[in-house]
Amino acid sequence: MKDVALITGAASGIGEALAEEHAKRGRDLVLVDVDEGSLERVKNNLGKKYLVSILSIHSDLTAPLASEKIFKELEERGIVVDYLINDAGFGGCGFFHERDWEQVRTMLELNIVALTELTRLFLPGMVRRKQGKILNLSSTAALTPGGPFHAVYHASKAYVLSFSLGIASELEGTGVSVTALCPGVVKTNFLKKADMVDRRIMNIAFASAEKVAHDGYIAMERGALMKITGLSFLYRIEMFFAPLIPTGYALKQVKNLYRKRT
Repeated sequence: MKDVALITGAASGIGEALAEEHAKRGRDLVLVDVDEGSLERVKNNLGKKYLVSILSIHSDLTAPLASEKIFKELEERGIVVDYLINDAGFGGCGFFHERDWEQVRTMLELNIVALTELTRLFLPGMVRRKQGKILNLSSTAALTPGGPFHAVYHASKAYVLSFSLGIASELEGTGVSVTALCPGVVKTNFLKKADMVDRRIMNIAFASAEKVAHDGYIAMERGALMKITGLSFLYRIEMFFAPLIPTGYALKQVKNLYRKRT
């Protein structure tokens, strides 16, 4: 396999679209997802369409040692990962004190721990080879002062952005780049799984997974630190002025977006 990208959350949404961005350039793939049926569908579709080599790994990244098992399997197969794309993640709306703790813990394990561990496992090899690219899925949620009714998700994506920027600076001059992709509201199954379909945020114009994936992939190729995409014109203006908005007012605006529609 050559020019291999390891993509988590590859069975649907932005992850699937990123897999296609990579495959259409004639580059090989390692696809990881907990949804085995959808994962095989993506593997078969992209393999036939682009004639690239694809290895699919069915894995629950929140399980103990899951990331390490993936790393060891690829090492045993002699597969070198040139691109690491950490896409897997999920959200959930509601009062924090009322949310099921197991769902919260799993969100933290997937959005933060798995992403960090995979990066730690594959990054040393990239540094030794003096080449490699990492794309971490953050969100425009990371750019807000907090996420009332969506607090853990917002906090997890703020971590991803901060972590990505920090190690990107550490890696200057190594030949390895790290890019944080920060999309707005994207039309994927994420919205239903995150209990957002009856929230006011659904009134915002959606971006397509394909548009976000294309912008993110190009940014990764260029070694950009960060890419904000998938925003309406008005939302882009709000993001631009966000640092100037008083925190209390900004929190009220975000809170209103996550309220249930009446």
